[in-house]
Amino acid sequence: MHILCTADTLGGVWTYTRELVTGLLRRGVRVTLVSFGEIPSFDQTRWMEPLSGLDYHPTAFKLEWMQDSAGDIADSSRYLQEIIEECRPDVLHLNQFCYGSLKCDVPRIVVAHSDVVSWWLAARNKNPPESAWLNWYRELVSRGLSSADTVIAPSRWMLGQITRHYGEPNRNSVIFNGRTPSLFNPYLTKDVGVVTMGRLWDCGKNAALLLRGKMPAPITVIGADKHPESQSSVFAAEEINPDVHLEPPQDESELVLTLARAGIYAATSQYEPFGLAPVEAALSRCAIVASDIASFRELWDGAALFFRNNDADSLRETLRVLVDDPATRRRYGNLAYDHALRNFSADRMVDDYLHVYHMLAPASVLAS
Repeated sequence: MHILCTADTLGGVWTYTRELVTGLLRRGVRVTLVSFGEIPSFDQTRWMEPLSGLDYHPTAFKLEWMQDSAGDIADSSRYLQEIIEECRPDVLHLNQFCYGSLKCDVPRIVVAHSDVVSWWLAARNKNPPESAWLNWYRELVSRGLSSADTVIAPSRWMLGQITRHYGEPNRNSVIFNGRTPSLFNPYLTKDVGVVTMGRLWDCGKNAALLLRGKMPAPITVIGADKHPESQSSVFAAEEINPDVHLEPPQDESELVLTLARAGIYAATSQYEPFGLAPVEAALSRCAIVASDIASFRELWDGAALFFRNNDADSLRETLRVLVDDPATRRRYGNLAYDHALRNFSADRMVDDYLHVYHMLAPASVLAS
């Protein structure tokens, strides 16, 4: 079987793509991968080195959620169609909405990782301002979703958002994202520090909540501080108190060590269709303190402590429960670890996608 997969290199979709593509190749599936957003760095593509059977095409075309991206979307669509005509894949796995409406006869999956309208409602508690660009974006997303053979979301909550804002897909499914447990270290002695990860410029991630007053333990915030379109910093130096440490994005070895040592992971998001960072923390046996939003309840209920969404006082008191009680902290670390192993492994994710591919692929491919 031959899968053509699209990705972007600017966020968690790239990590998701790494896990998916690696798992597919190890199961004997041929993969053509096309990425958008930015040409990835060597560190971002290092995982490809030991793999065989991967045909990779990096590009710097803008992504559909970016302003003034219409020209790039038209150009990248033509580019993608040329690759499809050349390599003739059996199934398209599209991680952007816009390519769902490509004019070709190959069965296609569109994965709904996130979207602009649901982000605005969750992060800003209001609809996005009407504009010509937003009308273009809504039409683009709706057309891509309606043209897909199957739409997949990483949570039931995200699937509900897609249905609410763009119409119910013809066929749909929920497949949880996954990570490889062996990449992480759940065995080091933990400290009482609190870690969070994510785009600091994204108010949906809401990392700034940890800056609202003194928290009961040292805080480490890891992530890009500049918007990819404006490159302007988000946090002024005077906003940071001495107990908060801002760190740039870490490479894999650094991140694994940071999570291995951290006792607590703070999942502060107001908007999170899934969230790979809490999974990585859980596989490192961190106790999870999560914002009480619908997606986190769906994914982590029974395995995390929850605080009131966007409420710094509630976050502070919930963190204090774990900081002041090592036994409770260890118990929630073990709960998160066991929950992630059962529900959020890369192997399970890859198996679920293979099931969908086999339903869509031509009979001649399955018979060969």
